[in-house]
Parts: sequence; C-alpha cells; structure tokens
Amino acid sequence: GIYTKAADVGADLVGKVEAGIPEDDPRNPATIADNVGDNVGDVAGMGADLYESYVGSILATFALGAVGGYGWNGMLLPMALAVCGILCSIIGSFLVKTKEDATQESLLRSLRTGTYTAAVLAAVLAAPLTYWILGSWGVYIAILCGLTGGCAIGYFTEYYTSDTYKPTQELAAASETGSATIIIGGISLGLKSTFVSIVIVAAAVLVSYFAAGGSVYIMNSSGVFSDAFNRGLYGIGIAGVGMLSTLGITLATDAYGPVADNAGGIAEMSGLPETVRQRTDALDSLGNTTAATGKGFAIGSASLTALALLVSYVNIVQERTVENLNFTLTSPTVLVGLFIGAMLTFVFTAETMNAVQKAAQSIVVEVRRQFKEIPGIMEYKAEPDYASCVGLCTKGALHEMVTPAVLAIVVPIVTGLILGPTGVVGLLGGVSVSGFAMAVFMSNAGGAWDNAKKYIESGHHGGKGSEQHKAAVVGDTVGDPFKDTSGPSLNILIKLCSTVSIVFSGLILAFNLIRFL
Repeated sequence: GIYTKAADVGADLVGKVEAGIPEDDPRNPATIADNVGDNVGDVAGMGADLYESYVGSILATFALGAVGGYGWNGMLLPMALAVCGILCSIIGSFLVKTKEDATQESLLRSLRTGTYTAAVLAAVLAAPLTYWILGSWGVYIAILCGLTGGCAIGYFTEYYTSDTYKPTQELAAASETGSATIIIGGISLGLKSTFVSIVIVAAAVLVSYFAAGGSVYIMNSSGVFSDAFNRGLYGIGIAGVGMLSTLGITLATDAYGPVADNAGGIAEMSGLPETVRQRTDALDSLGNTTAATGKGFAIGSASLTALALLVSYVNIVQERTVENLNFTLTSPTVLVGLFIGAMLTFVFTAETMNAVQKAAQSIVVEVRRQFKEIPGIMEYKAEPDYASCVGLCTKGALHEMVTPAVLAIVVPIVTGLILGPTGVVGLLGGVSVSGFAMAVFMSNAGGAWDNAKKYIESGHHGGKGSEQHKAAVVGDTVGDPFKDTSGPSLNILIKLCSTVSIVFSGLILAFNLIRFL
C-alpha cells in the first residue's frame, strides 16, 4: 500500500497537477513505478490480506469446533466448505462475459453474475455437506449468513463507490465549487457508508450465533463457558468461512482493477488511438468499484475472523488459569484496554498515512529534478530515468513500513504485561470495532473520490482539463492513501493483534502470575 500510493501520488502531483500532462504519460519518470505499484498493492497486497483472513477464519473455526464439542467433524466442515467454494468460484468465472461496446452497467452486471452465481452454488452445496458432516441445520444457517453478508457488503460498497449510483455522482457535482467541497463531500460519504456495513456484520454475527445453538447464558456455575456458548461461537466462525468460501472469484474481480489500469497505461505510453484509452478508462472505472468491493469484503471477513480469534484467546486464557477472570465491561482493565485499542487504530492509521506522505515527497522531488535536469523530456527527445523512481518507492515503502508493523506487535504485548489478559481482551475489542469502522470509511471515501474523477473525465461537469477536473484530481490524490494504504492495512492490524495476543498469551499469564504472587 505504501509503495503503490507513493508512486501514484508522486506521479499525479507533478505530472497531472504541475506539468499538466496526461495520466500514464511516458514523459513522467514515475509512470513505471505507478504501474508496478498497481500490482504490488491491489494484487499482491490484497491477495495476502484476503488469504490471511481465509486461513485465519478456518484455523479459528478449528479451535472453536474443538471446544464446542464437534471434534474432528467440526474441523472437517470448514475445510470441506473451502474446497466447495473453490469449485464454485471456477464455475462462476466462466459466466463473466460481455459484448462489444458494453456500458458501465452491463460490465458491472457481468461481474455480479459470476460472483453471485458462485455464492448461490456454494450455498446449495453447503446444505448436504453440513448435514452429512455435522447433522446441524443451525450451522448451515450460519454459513448462509456469511455468504449473504459477503454479497450484501459487496453490493453496498458498489452503491457508495460506483459512478453509476447517486452518491458518487453527487460527489462529482461537488467539484463545481472547488477542491475543498469535494474533499468534504468524500469524507461525509465515507463516514455515512459505515452504517450499512456494520449493520450487515452485526446481523450476521447475531443470527449465526443463535442459529448454531448459542445461548444468552454464557457461563455455567463453575465459571467455565457453556457448551451452548461455544457452539454459538462456532457458528460465528463458520459464518466467516462461508463469507470467504468463494474467495477465488472475489479475489479475481479485485485483481481485475489493476489489470485494466495497466492496460490504460500501456495504451497511453504506446500512443494508441483515443478510442482505446476510452475503453480502458471505462474498464478502469469498473476496476475501481471492484477493488472497493474487494476491500469491503476483506474488511467484513476480517471482523468475523478477528471475533473468532478473540474468543479463541479468551478460551486459551481460561484453560491456562484457575482464576475466574472478569472479562466484562465492569472490569477497569477491560475498559482501559478498549481505549488503548481505539487509540491504536488512529495512531496506526496516522503512521501509514504519514508513510505515504514521506515516500511520495521523495518521488515528487525526484520527478521535479528530472524535469529540470534532463533536457528534452517534455519534447519526447530524452527518456526519463524510470528506474530511480522504482528504487525510491521500494526503499521508501520498506523503511516506512517498520513503525506501523512494530506498533501492531508491541502494543498488545505491553498491554498484556501491564494490564493482564483482561486488558488484552479490551484492546482486541477496541481495535476490532474502531478498526472496522475506520477501514470501511477510508476504503469507500477513497473509491468514491477516484470514480468521481473518472465520472468527470467521461464528459460530465466540464470534462478533462476543466477546473472541476483539477478539483477532482486533488480529491483522488487525497483518497489514494485512504483506499489503498491505510484502509486495507487496518485489516492486517485487527488480525495481527489477535494472533500476537494468542501467541504470547502464555508469557502474559506467567508474567502477571509472578507479579501478583
């Protein structure tokens, strides 16, 4: 995320805003770094993120199946669902096709056909699988919750970020009064979009918990979690597996975006006719929407995975201690942990945004230097030094990645050593809730800014080169680290905090036992 947006922001600020040359113009020294960054961020980065959620949800469900009394069958079901989802994704991919001169609506419909068909097939095949392995229709309802929730998050993400719908069109209209209003409008749109995603995930959690046999009576008389509670938690975990079961086609539609974007870059650099660029721009605009959908999907699945991992942590701690620990909100350490978790989301976001700013500044300086010191670039008589920009992006991204990564690992451990395991539970709850809302806000705001720019470039509100277009470029530049760096990386923060807490639970328990002896 840091790599791709350092290149993108650096290329846009000097190329499009200062020099007034088109996007992906070969005269821009940062063009190659920008094209490489599309693949680094939206293919490699999002692939790693979604794969982590995929594996994390399966492993968390393994643990919850064991404590829920399902034994080996509870571990077999998530694996069987994953296999089933891969086959359904392959079938769905064959249904993604369109005709020549397709409109934005028909292109979007084509991709929806593939993803929704895969989800429906997975839902149908999951019924006999669940009944044969576990003999529980309640668990099957939980799987349906995950599948339905994933599709619903995808649809509403499209609604808020696609230029075929009212929110992004209204955001484009805000460019009529300058950069400030389009930035304010994008922030407002992103904040508003969190409502639907949170309601969908909340509904999926509640329905899957009670459908799988969950109970409002959490503990038995000896202070141990009841079997009904653990079965309900297994339902939440399997809902996460259900949501991610058709990851194959979801990830393919997400990777579609940078393919279309790079196709447009190649068309621009090789001087192909304007009609080619118009087609690639239409595909790129759709790619922005599918990328936003993939990010919304990743955020929703991360929240379910994090919840399953949080419960796994509590189970591990309860097994390793003879004390009755107070994990409720009446515990002061849990409350303090909640505040630390919420704070961690904001500090982590600040660090990733700052990382893009620093890395992008180095690209801006380098591009300006080349425009000044290499005569003939603007007249196509000299070739820019593309490699230097690629090198700067790589070094800058790796260097700036250190602080956010250390934060995600150190803060849960230090919190556990000071506040104990109850403080860690508060931290995990705080970072999961605040991180989820922040990630949805940033991803949708950034996607809407990007497509508002594309909407103007297609001929609305003055078209390319107008003052409205310049305002939209500023909004898109602000939205770049929102949607491609800080937003997606919050998924990693949520899951990494949970994983680190589980790995170091023994150390935290031992340290607190020694401290209070």
